[in-house]
Amino acid sequence: MVEHRIDRIRVDLERKNLCFRPHFWISEEWFSPDGVPGVAIPFYLAHPRLIRLERAQMLDVEGGTKESCLRLLRHEVGHAFDNAYRFHRKKRYRELFGRASKRYPDYYLPRPYSKKYVLHLDMWYAQSHPSEDFAETFAVWLNPRSMWRRRYQGWPALKKLLYVDELMAEIQDQKPPVRNRQHVDTLRTNKTRLRDHYKRKRAWYGEEYPDFYDRDLRRLFSDKLKKGEFASTFLKRVKPEIRRLVSKWTGEHQYTIDQVLSGMINRSRELKLRMDRSDDQAKLEAVILLTLQTVNYLHSGRHRVMV
Repeated sequence: MVEHRIDRIRVDLERKNLCFRPHFWISEEWFSPDGVPGVAIPFYLAHPRLIRLERAQMLDVEGGTKESCLRLLRHEVGHAFDNAYRFHRKKRYRELFGRASKRYPDYYLPRPYSKKYVLHLDMWYAQSHPSEDFAETFAVWLNPRSMWRRRYQGWPALKKLLYVDELMAEIQDQKPPVRNRQHVDTLRTNKTRLRDHYKRKRAWYGEEYPDFYDRDLRRLFSDKLKKGEFASTFLKRVKPEIRRLVSKWTGEHQYTIDQVLSGMINRSRELKLRMDRSDDQAKLEAVILLTLQTVNYLHSGRHRVMV
């Protein structure tokens, strides 16, 4: 599956008449190391059983669909091109994107309505760091279906896309100055057990998410009723559906949202809240409440950067 999608990226590069081809290898997660013109692909995409394991542990598979895999590949290939040709050393690059040497923050505060950045990966990821801004811009430029000239007409981000277009025209037939084929953190050298890997990954996505306030839960459910379905039972029943909906529209990882829902369920149980409205109405209001809390989280400046 991964090989077919890498072949698709190579076709995209060929259509752009680019001679450079990044190399790929299997590792723990998606990344392109500094100074290495290649792309690491997460191990779980290498086999259907591992994909199922990733979904069971994290409730989602980053790059598990054709569309999401191609988006991530184009993004990481943007990093690989930057590493290969050292675009980040150019004055115009620094003027448009900023300094690649800027320290990566642990968290960033996205501005959802800014037109200074392209929209490619979820969570307005171009805003997290100058290097990510370049990689996202490259990915939009490389995608044959993006129609970037029309879509970003009138946006300040169009200047970045036009610059990438100029850069790629300059280096079409040039071999890159950085040509090493190094494989960083390969699976072959990784001795981490799957149990430990997922324990660490769940902690990364699950910690420091804001608590739900009792007042909000009491607005959604009742603490006066002595009969009827418990709110915690209802939330368990609709949990997969509302988690997917909120993830779809906020871009937040399903595992993170699941932590919030688990907190809602536990607190509803402790407060002995019960249903006092129809399932459809309660489901709608639960989605709204969860979405508002997720948006508040995004605007809190505590959104993680996944380097």
